[in-house]
Amino acid sequence: MSERAATMWEPEFESLTRDDLIGIQQEKLARLGERLAGSPEWVDHFRQGGVHPRDLADPQALAAVPFLEKSALRDRYPFPMLTEEMDKVERLCATSGTTGLPVLFGFTKDDLKLCARQVARQLYCNDMRPGDRGYNGFGFGLWVGGLAYDLGMAELGMTNFPVGPGRSELVVQWMRDMEWTFASVSPIFLATLVRTARENGIDPKTDWKLRSAVIGGQSVSRAFRDELESELPDGFRTYNTYGTTEAGGPVVSTTCRHSHELDEMHLINEDTILTEILDPDTMKPVGPGEIGEIVVTTLDKQASPVVRWRTRDLVRVSDSPYDCPCGRKGMMKIGRLVGRSDDMLKVRGVIVYPSQIEDVIASTPGAIKEAWQIYVDQLEQAPKKMTVAVEYAHGYNGSPDEFASGIERRLTSRLGLKVPVEACPEGSLPRYEAKAQRVLLRA
Repeated sequence: MSERAATMWEPEFESLTRDDLIGIQQEKLARLGERLAGSPEWVDHFRQGGVHPRDLADPQALAAVPFLEKSALRDRYPFPMLTEEMDKVERLCATSGTTGLPVLFGFTKDDLKLCARQVARQLYCNDMRPGDRGYNGFGFGLWVGGLAYDLGMAELGMTNFPVGPGRSELVVQWMRDMEWTFASVSPIFLATLVRTARENGIDPKTDWKLRSAVIGGQSVSRAFRDELESELPDGFRTYNTYGTTEAGGPVVSTTCRHSHELDEMHLINEDTILTEILDPDTMKPVGPGEIGEIVVTTLDKQASPVVRWRTRDLVRVSDSPYDCPCGRKGMMKIGRLVGRSDDMLKVRGVIVYPSQIEDVIASTPGAIKEAWQIYVDQLEQAPKKMTVAVEYAHGYNGSPDEFASGIERRLTSRLGLKVPVEACPEGSLPRYEAKAQRVLLRA
């Protein structure tokens, strides 16, 4: 078998059966409980559920552990639930802070090695190999994304060009001249790069050598993904990745060649991250084909572990979660993110996810798929008014009114709700280099 044909970076773990993976998780849970037993903060947190960290030696005890919420971490500012002395913390990362003060998480030397290994495993699953050239377009600073892919690309033996987001006119030229084969980038910014290339006389389909891209930071619809892939070199694939700062980085799940066709991801690091998919109302496990919230427990992280961290991100469990030709039959498959349990909109009694609106926009001829916005009249309560603004391309042949009314009809069919649509000329709506803020207040 050629190196490119091989599918696993660490087959001794990735090819394990589900029962074997559960056995590893249970052993590590017991060790995690011993570590947390030395932390007064963690002991106090467990006590709220009537349990003690050492109870994790019993596999059934995890279900009794209280969920960890961001408010609990903010209450313990500035270094919440830190389980190592600060002189052992080599690096700090933080949440985005879009809804309040950022929360800091520590990484020891071993934590950074763990992250490198987790990301290298994902990159190999994404068809990357030693010697490939990669553009790291994720953000740096305190955000974990850029750091994680720097570590993972080095671990795998790739050549890294850590430009970060922005500088699009330079990036599209370097993409051609340096023959980059890989990009880690938000899907919105990748779409912007494609458009910028064309504006600068570069054809991404023929002038770039990109073979794959890891798209993270936000979920996009399959229609968006398919259109993006069609504009890039033949055979190019976008591989979804998912993770959080609290989980240790963008390391929870990613896509293999086979699950890509189903728009699904493997929980690729289940030997180091225990993931539960729970009904956000009952907090009980959901089954195949059902939608649930991702809840994570980090099994190996030293400085800032989390136990039953509620991500608020909603995914659909695969109809066949343990059946993939790639051989990772013990690592559950999940779909792309469908929304967030705390960002879901309920408009006049109808539940709306921004991803549903994106599906419609991405499949609309003439629409700029990365340039759209939802405006609501209130954020703290269920909005009574919702308007969708969408850009139409310079070359769109119809009238703005026809463009808007066409999207309105498709939204009504998709949502069962009449939503006013504003047609905006190309370049008039906000652009996002990282995570897009799709819902904005406009009274």
